[in-house]
Amino acid sequence: MTKKNVLLDKLIKATTLEDVAILSEQDIHRHDPISTPVPMINVALSANPAGGVQPGSLMIAGDSKHFKTGFGLLLVSAFLARYEDAVVLFYDSEFGHNDSYFDLFGIEKSRIIHCPITTVEEWRTDIKNQLNTIERGDHVMILVDSIGMLASAKEVADAEAGSEKADMTRARTLNSAFRIIGPHLTLKGIPMVVINHTYKEIGTMYPQEIISGGKKAYLNANDIWIIGRSKDMDDKELVGYNFTIRVEKSRTVKEGSRIPITISFEKGINKYSGLFEFALEQGIIDSPSKGRYRYTGNCSEIVAKDKTFTRSAMDVPEFWDVLLKDPEFLTQIKDRYALA
Repeated sequence: MTKKNVLLDKLIKATTLEDVAILSEQDIHRHDPISTPVPMINVALSANPAGGVQPGSLMIAGDSKHFKTGFGLLLVSAFLARYEDAVVLFYDSEFGHNDSYFDLFGIEKSRIIHCPITTVEEWRTDIKNQLNTIERGDHVMILVDSIGMLASAKEVADAEAGSEKADMTRARTLNSAFRIIGPHLTLKGIPMVVINHTYKEIGTMYPQEIISGGKKAYLNANDIWIIGRSKDMDDKELVGYNFTIRVEKSRTVKEGSRIPITISFEKGINKYSGLFEFALEQGIIDSPSKGRYRYTGNCSEIVAKDKTFTRSAMDVPEFWDVLLKDPEFLTQIKDRYALA
């Protein structure tokens, strides 16, 4: 054994910390991503259509009725489908869900532990106890819906006492909670989805959306999505919504990336959302005439390459599932969205 290896061995034996290992042998950051059925949501999570959910905190923020909980449940569904023994801790402060909402995403409610919470302090205490119980290798996911609606214990006490004093404790308690939670998620391989709200900046000509919850909530998150929304109209009839995932923060995806996701009242989430817009942006699809499109890329497996199609006629497995196996197309997605 060399002098260097003797020193490594001595220092490892002297440590009082758990999970200490040589970096080249350390597996804390090695996790297989959990893919959702929607390739561009996987891109928003990892810059890879075959990627997906990983340990750490994902914050999904936006205004009311922006499908934030729906995105969270899609990730929960993917996690439960991946592991037969998986369990989800569902911290619920809004109580806006019903059984049919879980059923829409194919979620087994018998594998969800429902944890009603009314204050930030309740959540911080319980999640810390749970994280102390969970061991690395346990297949646990956490969903918090939402921290934006959680009051502090002081706010509740002041309301009961009729006091109008400003509450300065909520932000401090939330900051404390995220400081406590953060390291455990990575060390124990736990993905956590936190639903949150945004509000508009005051006093500026072009107000920005601000994420509630304090600075530590922002800093702790591995990824932050801010969800936008527009109506999807068929003539004058509202048939659904076009949501946009704006990547506010990420460790794998370029910040500021915008990924469109279409959801119709009749069919739910369009599995191939965002792919058409990306291909059109990259010149892989062009429009030789109004309302008609054609594939102009180099994938030899695409049939009817020279024919034109309507927009809806292209959203089929025979087109996108083939293209998602094309190395050139995958490289284009990586170049567009992945951090160097």
